[in-house]
Amino acid sequence: MYLGIDVGTSEIKTLLLDGNSKIVAVAGAPLTVQRPHPHWSEQDPESWWQALNQALGLLRGQVAGQWKEVKAIGLSGQMHGAVLLGKQGNVLRPCILWNDTRSAKECELLTERAPELHQIAGNLAMPGFTAPKLLWVAEHEPQIFAQTAHVLLPKDYLRWRMTGEMVSDMSDAAGTLWLDVAQRDWSDSLLAACDLHRDMMPRLVEGSQPSGVLTDEIAQSWGLSPNVVVAGGGGDNAASAVGIGAVNAGDAFISLGTSGVLFAVNDRYRPNPQSAVHAFCHALPERWHQMSVMLTAASALRWLCTLLRCDEATLMSEVAQLTPAQRRHAPIFLPYLSGERTPHNDPWAQGAFSHLTHDVDRAQLGYAVIEGVTFGLMDGLQVLYEAGTELTQCSLVGGGARSAEWAQLIANVLNIPIVTHEGGEAGGALGAARLAWLAVGGDEKEVCTKPTERRRYLPQSESREGLLSRLQDFRLQYRQQVEARNLARG
Repeated sequence: MYLGIDVGTSEIKTLLLDGNSKIVAVAGAPLTVQRPHPHWSEQDPESWWQALNQALGLLRGQVAGQWKEVKAIGLSGQMHGAVLLGKQGNVLRPCILWNDTRSAKECELLTERAPELHQIAGNLAMPGFTAPKLLWVAEHEPQIFAQTAHVLLPKDYLRWRMTGEMVSDMSDAAGTLWLDVAQRDWSDSLLAACDLHRDMMPRLVEGSQPSGVLTDEIAQSWGLSPNVVVAGGGGDNAASAVGIGAVNAGDAFISLGTSGVLFAVNDRYRPNPQSAVHAFCHALPERWHQMSVMLTAASALRWLCTLLRCDEATLMSEVAQLTPAQRRHAPIFLPYLSGERTPHNDPWAQGAFSHLTHDVDRAQLGYAVIEGVTFGLMDGLQVLYEAGTELTQCSLVGGGARSAEWAQLIANVLNIPIVTHEGGEAGGALGAARLAWLAVGGDEKEVCTKPTERRRYLPQSESREGLLSRLQDFRLQYRQQVEARNLARG
């Protein structure tokens, strides 16, 4: 048995995989995000640990005697979060999350201090990344910065609690802006630009390599053998890629979770920071990937359902009943509830509905939201194409993969086949379990196969013309928002 743990933004998810690549059980525990000020997004690392123990208890209850057969554990996690630890391993402040945009000014400072940033890190400095967060802490919380002895990413904080080892993997570390992505090693110059040094960073391993073993105390507490190996693991998207079998150049997938990601595998380092495309290490050796990232995706639908006091399944069933005419006259929605990364790199972008009338009902609002997110994915695909990436089809993973309505819409807008897979909604947890298997000798060709195809959605040409017209309106609405903001600033 191989245990996968995924530290999401809204949930800790755990998954048990057997030696026949069958998902035996899945269990999760919810998390909440604290937003004490505008543009802030934080979580208490202790809440991850509590949620993990809750989820493991639920998982263990499902599998009884099989639990003792766990040989290895893999980790997947939300990227870019800054967990600051003191010399004694004490958490100094809440973790600043990936969708926190307070550090826009610090991005400019980092770019000034490290003119080599784009070449080495392969990415623009964006507020969601880890390095600008540390510059913000240094400026606004100097007493915290002075006490900081170690900086860990979210999944790596759990690893430290599990094994006593401070370790990260290449894919997650690539999202800090401190990694030399081509060399797969920390960059001393980029660390120095933030007044940090290599000794404060975790040791690096590949995602499919061992990083340590469970401590005796944790193994006893969880009812597992003390020699259970913990794999390097991966950032959530790289782990999802392993789970969906996107491990070779040309493979691609879309993840519809809290954020929206279009992920393409490369056999070499291919940065294109000018278009806000991310270039990161893959969780497997000698591979990289390009990524376009939206900060708000399926979470926009959850936001709307909370406002309308309805559940997502009900709303999506109503969306499915809309006529083509009702879709054409639905509002236009900008999904920038947390600002945006690709392609705009605009932390000040805001969500908005336009074209509202008395005739608009909640189903049309729901359609507008999933369409707006899909248009955002199209903007990301466009810059990937401009960066030289070629896609012939895309797998779809994450919570949004459960919706046939949304999958078909994505196929129509992106004009490529969209494929869903059995277990595709498992996302990073499945990839983490596969990385665990590899860390104890699994064969990549056997372990990292593509899961069984559930359904294939082909583009419908009769729908595309109307969607392209609405896409142009969507892009116009964003340009007008930027113009209005610039006017307001004088």
